[in-house]
Amino acid sequence: MARTRSPDHPGGGHTWSRLPGPLHRLINTDGRRHPRENALAFLSLGLAIVSLVCAAQPAWHVAGSWCGLFGALIGGFDQFISATRGERWIIVVGLIGSALGFALNLANGGLT
Repeated sequence: MARTRSPDHPGGGHTWSRLPGPLHRLINTDGRRHPRENALAFLSLGLAIVSLVCAAQPAWHVAGSWCGLFGALIGGFDQFISATRGERWIIVVGLIGSALGFALNLANGGLT
């Protein structure tokens, strides 16, 4: 992916971003890169999607339960270290989705 320059970085320096333009503007609203926070936010969202898909199939409850549990834990940790409002939106959606997927998968049979 092409690297783009962000000239509106506070302090007069330039930062490099690997995110596409619109996504970079929505997530990194302070003009700085937050690769760890962004990666954890999208990981939490991805685990939420996997957990909710697994909840639709009762036979997949073990994988869905673990994905929901890890997604909720990662989302909770990332909420503490997040830096911008855009990141927090993704984190909260992933956190709620993971917790809901975890609960639905527990109802289907649990972690084992």
